Amino acid sequence: MYRQKHQQRMTLMAVAVLLPLAAACGNERAGAGGAAADVDKPVTGIRWNVDSVTVDGTTHRASGSAHVTLDDQGRAEGSYGCNTFSARAAVDGDRITLSDAVSTEMGCDDRPMDFERTLSRTLADSGLKADVSDDRLTLTADSGDTVRLSKAKDAPLAGTKWTVTTPSTDSRAHLTFDAKKGTVSGSLGCNQVNAEATVRDGHITLGTPAMTRMMCEDSLMAGEKALTKLFNSTLAYSVDQHTLTLTSENGTEVRAVAKS
Repeated sequence: MYRQKHQQRMTLMAVAVLLPLAAACGNERAGAGGAAADVDKPVTGIRWNVDSVTVDGTTHRASGSAHVTLDDQGRAEGSYGCNTFSARAAVDGDRITLSDAVSTEMGCDDRPMDFERTLSRTLADSGLKADVSDDRLTLTADSGDTVRLSKAKDAPLAGTKWTVTTPSTDSRAHLTFDAKKGTVSGSLGCNQVNAEATVRDGHITLGTPAMTRMMCEDSLMAGEKALTKLFNSTLAYSVDQHTLTLTSENGTEVRAVAKS
């Protein structure tokens, strides 16, 4: 079980870049500079992948799994590359600050974890200036240190492990579509499932499911029952970055996220 840790105030830099620094596989010198913030372009509702972090003039390339997303309700979540996090998010003009951050506290053998702790202490009270240009976001601290991020591309429907977030199954339900076989397989939270899946013109037609017959706790079975109703029907689907939405003919929505 993951332990939770709380920090009273953490900047977006601290949240988004701790482990990318730790996970960096190479360094290079970077020049100073930075454009003025463009606050007319949105930063919320977008999954931003961390590309690099520049500290004291040295650029550290980030791991591919490090990312951050801010929503319109004042929340942020993402991954440092190893540990995941959630926090309150405040956008004030061109400044972005996180507070009351909560993160997992795993140890990753291939990453120097002291980097995460050191950077967290250094940037705990800093604000970051945001500059959005096309599909790229640059965050600059008062010290001149920067983190560069890019807008995530849409995950492919087929071949992606989609973890169901709605209805809730404690992240145990997941689906993977196989375009070559024309199938979908995975877990509905308790039982394993496999069925035919035909994808055409923004719709997915699911066949009769073949399922195991285990019994689990009531909360899981409730979510599984809702997911079972998706089969033997045609669903509208859409992929927005790392979020998959399935909509039944009666308007019921199921949401899932791509696992990094």
